[in-house]
Amino acid sequence: MSQTLAADPRLIVPLDVPTVDEARALVATLGDAVSFYKVGLELFATDGMALAKSLKAQGKQVFLDWKLHDIGATVEKAARALAGSGCDLLTVHGEPQVMAAAVRGVGQSGLKILAVTVLTSLSDADLVEVGYHETARALVERRIHQALAAGCAGVVASPHEAELARKIGGKDFLVVTPGVRPDWAAKNDQVRAASPGEALAAGASHIVCGRPITAANDPVAAAQRVIGEMAGR
Repeated sequence: MSQTLAADPRLIVPLDVPTVDEARALVATLGDAVSFYKVGLELFATDGMALAKSLKAQGKQVFLDWKLHDIGATVEKAARALAGSGCDLLTVHGEPQVMAAAVRGVGQSGLKILAVTVLTSLSDADLVEVGYHETARALVERRIHQALAAGCAGVVASPHEAELARKIGGKDFLVVTPGVRPDWAAKNDQVRAASPGEALAAGASHIVCGRPITAANDPVAAAQRVIGEMAGR
């Protein structure tokens, strides 16, 4: 790509690496090409909060993808503890009492709660095996309505349900879509995937794109290629 494109704040790159040092090295490699990072459970188990704060100090946006799930009182306390971190997004599982508790916990801090609808690695057959008697789309729809009722800022949903989330949630509702895989990249373990352009056209406000960028021989060039696909959407 001949022209260097500015970082697109709608692109979230997950730091799904074993150590904080590896995460910092990846951030340094990507430099100004990426402005928004996801810190997930793998780093949560080490020193993820320190990493998140250091990213904020660098002017990056931070998505804490920790999928809080416990009794309401515990989730509320955990969300309150995270509210002062300066981070931007926090995920919780999409059960009504969990969502409402997290919203109470963060208060007016600026940390936005996203409800996880259905994991993008799950198919309809997987949900039947778990014990649900509805399709992924039907379950996502129910959880979007519940997230709105609980006061969540948005949801995490696959690109295939992004249009549904946008229609129900309205123009200001955050629709964060994992499982984004450019046509030139492997799908890996994502069952309900789509390209960056497809996800944004369907209604996503943000896309999470990991391995096509982080596992590339040239992560900056890969990030630029994804940003190019997002342009104009």
